[in-house]
Amino acid sequence: MEGNLKYLRLLSHEFPTRQAVYTEIINLEAILNLPCATEHFMSDIHGELEAFTHILNNCSGVIREIVNNLYANELDERERAELCTLIYYPDEKLAQLRSEGKLSTHWYDATLKNLCNLARRLSDNYTRSFVRKQLSEAYGYIIDELLHVSLGADSAHHFYHERIVDSIIAIGASDDFIESITRLIKRLAVTRLHVVGDIFDRGPRPDRILDELIAFDNVDIQWGNHDAAWMGAAAGSEVCIAQVVRTCIHYNTLDVLESSYGVSLRELALFADSTYEHDPHIHRLEKAINVIMFKLMEQTIHRHPNWGMESRCLLGNIDIDKGTVRIDGKDWELITRDFPTLDPAHPAELSEGERHVMNRLVDAFADSDRLHDHIQFLYDHGSLYKVCNGRLLFHGCIPLDEDGSFSRVTSGGRVRSGKEYLDYVDKIARQAWTTGDQKALDWMWYMWCGYHSPLAGRTMKTFERAYVANKDAWKEPQDPYFDLSRDERVAERVLAEFGLTGDNVHIVNGHTPVHEIDGDTPVRAGGKLLVIDGGFCSAYHKTTGIAGYTLIEDKFGLRLKAHRPFRGVDAALAKNNDIASAHEEIIEDHRDKPLRVLDTDDGLSILEQIEDLSELLSAYRGGILPEHG
Repeated sequence: MEGNLKYLRLLSHEFPTRQAVYTEIINLEAILNLPCATEHFMSDIHGELEAFTHILNNCSGVIREIVNNLYANELDERERAELCTLIYYPDEKLAQLRSEGKLSTHWYDATLKNLCNLARRLSDNYTRSFVRKQLSEAYGYIIDELLHVSLGADSAHHFYHERIVDSIIAIGASDDFIESITRLIKRLAVTRLHVVGDIFDRGPRPDRILDELIAFDNVDIQWGNHDAAWMGAAAGSEVCIAQVVRTCIHYNTLDVLESSYGVSLRELALFADSTYEHDPHIHRLEKAINVIMFKLMEQTIHRHPNWGMESRCLLGNIDIDKGTVRIDGKDWELITRDFPTLDPAHPAELSEGERHVMNRLVDAFADSDRLHDHIQFLYDHGSLYKVCNGRLLFHGCIPLDEDGSFSRVTSGGRVRSGKEYLDYVDKIARQAWTTGDQKALDWMWYMWCGYHSPLAGRTMKTFERAYVANKDAWKEPQDPYFDLSRDERVAERVLAEFGLTGDNVHIVNGHTPVHEIDGDTPVRAGGKLLVIDGGFCSAYHKTTGIAGYTLIEDKFGLRLKAHRPFRGVDAALAKNNDIASAHEEIIEDHRDKPLRVLDTDDGLSILEQIEDLSELLSAYRGGILPEHG
């Protein structure tokens, strides 16, 4: 009782009187009966800024659905599409319409009223205090007034609000106001964003995507293996730095390093030009970073024999005279014999020039303030996995053995499996960032590519892909999870490991593109597993047949959307093109009884708050605690 009384004393400072407690309980009880918030799930963004921004702007089609429903009888299809494009890209669309001479007083009047009506419809799902917090400082008061307009055409308030709209147009504030209210609409359309891993690599602008995520008020991130490589690089892991640089060179996205994060590759370029030969198959720059990376990789593997990765130490298996490499007892022809820094007696040892290059790269990564701000955000808002509202979110896999049992992985001096193992990996990832401990830094690389890594879950054949033309050598053994999790019983066992049981519980993960073009499906294990990596990355579109999946959860249930490729902002402006849904699949349907806040984890938290406040009220009434009012 004494411990609880201490807590109630602390609570009494925030609610010092019975009246204050009454008010808060009434407010919380009302919130419980609001519709549950709309949540948006996406995965494997891979630096594809335009597609990401558009899906964020259109909320995976949520805004288009609302516009079509609200204005089905008032606006034709072209007018509805144009209104949607204005909401997605207000500045660009206004500039286009202005150049076409379409911005008349009549257009502004009709458009402002349509936007206000749409914002009003969306705001019905929230408390007024929540909506006010989303309003821009410049037009907050005006928008707040317009959101509560009387619908009666003859009412005094109706004329009052008509006059507000007239004044906005008359003083030339329409464009600014449109930008503010469209931002509010997008904010109210989706309340929470879940990013299930892999923001970095392949695409050109992961930095801009992180800027957008930082600006989004309510976001959580489940780290992907590509994110882990960048996190390790920013924390000071040499092998992660080499991996990140190698990936940017390979995918021709050096601007993100040099322009966005200020990481100079000058020393690497000078070293490569003076050390390696010209080759039509592989650029000098990539040759240089490849050898550095594989040497550092082997050093890392030697420090961790428990990983069982010695077979991936292949530099010593290279026969330069024959132009082959021996892998698992078989000789494979190499695409190059140009290995001038390789010492067969000490294959993992960096040359003096390579050490100089790495020292400069380590300094450059350490000095990049913008990169460190972005990685700090990933740590502050991210985790290895998340459990919320009956969903288990993680990027890659829960390591399993062939019989479906949780793999027993030696980590931190003991054997761990299932949830305990993932908790350990989460902990050591944070330790890498806060302490720079070498063991923890090495684990960041293992998270990127380890067979038992919950972010990777396969033996990556990076060496073979770099040096062996025969694609038979590229096949990557993967964790049994990826096949076994298609079985409903296995999926249920994984969910139960994280405390989720019953009908409406689901695993949501990404990492492995869904090849819909070949008949693959993202809905597996009787609906228990939802794989939402459909291929944001444009390089995947030909093999997947689509341009990514997103998951939407709202008061009516859970819906999985497959998207066709985005044709660019210019097409969106010129033709009001959208990322159209190739198809939509209903995972849960609650249209007969829409979900309320009461039905969510937030609702459980609010019920606990109400219980605490009720105890405080009893303490006031019983004279156990004095009121302070």
